[in-house]
Amino acid sequence: MDGLLGMAGRKSVSLSVGRGEKLPASKGAGLTAKGRAKYNAATGSKLKPPAPAPKTKADEGRKKSFCARMGAVAAKAKDGERARASLKRWKCP
Repeated sequence: MDGLLGMAGRKSVSLSVGRGEKLPASKGAGLTAKGRAKYNAATGSKLKPPAPAPKTKADEGRKKSFCARMGAVAAKAKDGERARASLKRWKCP
C-alpha cells in the first residue's frame, strides 16, 4: 500500500471498522478521530470532524456542501446504507 496511488493520484488508505478507524453504519458511519488521523498522515489531507451543529460560517458551508453531495450518493447508490447513516449523523434535512 505504501507508495501506491489510487484512481485520482492519491494514496490508497485501508480503513476498517474493526480497527476503530470507521464507525459502523448503525452508529452513523463516517471516520473516527483515529481514522481521520491515519488518512491525514498517509495522504497529507486535512480532514475535519463532522459539523452537525455548525458554529462558524465555514462549518455551515461545509455542512450544506456535504449534505448536497451525500444526498445524491444516498439516492443513487444500490445500497446507500452508509451514506444514509452519515446524513443522519450530520443532521441533514
